Amino acid sequence: MGIEFWAMLGFAFAAYAVVGNDALQTLGTFINSNRHVHWTLLFAFAAVILVAVFTYGWMRNGGDPSFGRLTNTAKYPVFEVRWYHTIPPLVLLVLTRLGIPVSTSFMVLAIFAEASGLTSMLNKSLIGYVVAFVTGGVVYAVLTPTLERWFRSTEDRPRGLVWIGLQWTVTAYLWGVWLAQDFANIFVFLPRELSAAQSFSAMAVIIVLLGITFANQGGPVQRILRSKTAVTDIRSATIIDFTYASLLLFFLQLSNIPMSTTFVFLGLIAGREYVMAHLFKTRDLKGTSKIVLSDAGKAGLGLFISVVLALTLPALGRILAGG
Repeated sequence: MGIEFWAMLGFAFAAYAVVGNDALQTLGTFINSNRHVHWTLLFAFAAVILVAVFTYGWMRNGGDPSFGRLTNTAKYPVFEVRWYHTIPPLVLLVLTRLGIPVSTSFMVLAIFAEASGLTSMLNKSLIGYVVAFVTGGVVYAVLTPTLERWFRSTEDRPRGLVWIGLQWTVTAYLWGVWLAQDFANIFVFLPRELSAAQSFSAMAVIIVLLGITFANQGGPVQRILRSKTAVTDIRSATIIDFTYASLLLFFLQLSNIPMSTTFVFLGLIAGREYVMAHLFKTRDLKGTSKIVLSDAGKAGLGLFISVVLALTLPALGRILAGG
């Protein structure tokens, strides 16, 4: 295929870790609220969208499926992939199995980025968290006394076809926008321009790994989402996904700098939790803050680990090569 061994290995690690970790953010509410549907049907739906988005991005960007997120080579230069580049996605795999929602963008891209690129990612991600937090608070301050209260009072009623159709449509919207944002985290290991054979072989690998994630019902990271208020109701899930997708689309159009979609997701959920806990009296301020800070702390831990790996692994590689 014209791709070196370490590049292929790093790609495989990154694909599984990114899909497995970020299934919480993009497909988590979809999986939770459709647990009565066999996972193969849910997987087939997600796979069709992945193929469509991948093909569109590859054709539109001249063989680059990362949607131009890595075109600024001053910030994200092209490296010959070495053994140490595969360590961050391998660490991400371990953290994913532990159910820790770390930022895949920082964990995977930091070791490839210059200082200016890492700073740009961090700034955009922090802004994303704040904007999402405020958006979540405002949206649910409006919806909680009205729609969400009605959802809670009608939890036992069967869901109409309208809500089912809306959720599947919104999930397609969210999954597509997220893929356009996060394909860079996977394809950074491969050449910036891929042949048709390289591209669609890579896509096939991602689809297989996506199937494993669905077979595992989203994996351990799903526990975080299930701890939140009213996320298994298909109607609540639809609103969460639409708001999150719209935020990602906004930042996608804002600039081509990669960012942490995890930060945006956690900010949205945090703003939502504070408002719903206050209005529904499900938790006190202290209890809500404990959950929000725990999630933010896990994301911060992932950021810290990614920076440490980015600084130490290339140096270690040079030492070993010199020895």
